[in-house]
Amino acid sequence: ARGGRYVCDRGSTHIRVQDALLREEAERWGAPVEAIDPWVIEREEAEYQQADCITVPSTFNVRSFVSQGVPAHKIRRLPYGVNLSRFQPVSAPAAGRFDMLFVGAVCLRKGVPYLLQAFKQLRHPRKTLTFAGTLAPGLIDLMERHGLWSSDFRILGHVPQPDLKRLMSESHCLVLPSIEEGLALVQAQAMACGCPVVASDHTGSEDLFVDGEHGFITSARDASVLADRLQRLADDEALRADMGRKALAHVQSAGGWKAYGQQAMCIYRGLA
Repeated sequence: ARGGRYVCDRGSTHIRVQDALLREEAERWGAPVEAIDPWVIEREEAEYQQADCITVPSTFNVRSFVSQGVPAHKIRRLPYGVNLSRFQPVSAPAAGRFDMLFVGAVCLRKGVPYLLQAFKQLRHPRKTLTFAGTLAPGLIDLMERHGLWSSDFRILGHVPQPDLKRLMSESHCLVLPSIEEGLALVQAQAMACGCPVVASDHTGSEDLFVDGEHGFITSARDASVLADRLQRLADDEALRADMGRKALAHVQSAGGWKAYGQQAMCIYRGLA
């Protein structure tokens, strides 16, 4: 009303797309549906309408807004950075093993069932799967009912960043098959540790790295393709090492949070 400009910074998909994806996932696996309150959806959509600009971190998020009828000219992609002073290689993966790492909330939203399905399909005599993040209540019981959980999985809970960079450095790959995300920071953090990333196309991965060069990008909810990409890394030590080196070089050239700030200021000045 006073002539100012308002930017709505939405760190994820359009709220209706988010709600639909999470509903579908809960119904698919027989979990309780935790729907977003309709009042919250209406309030946020009113915010989208009144905003002069909506910033989102990934191309996946941009597409979600356009699919809901938000004018494309109103949306600006503003990808997150990575703190390279906190993440760098501090060790190396062990030979003769295939250690996979998942970082984030261990829940349906993060695509955990598809990771478990892919793990079962993966052929390697010394494969391991480690979860670094908070475990959703009831998830283990739910996955056991689907025959997907193993007592061999390692669950660490929340891991401080100094320990996280060691885990990433020692892992053969980071796996993130999320159903719905903004732009998962753990991908760039893993790349900064020289760890290849295998992620779904709903994680902002396409804004971070090139499929087949710095890691692999798969379709969300596709456990078979996820298993295939993991198998490639498990079978080819030279490919893993090459992807790790390229991932590290790529993220080091991306500009980190300084580039994020510069791009944000450019967007804000354009609204003046």
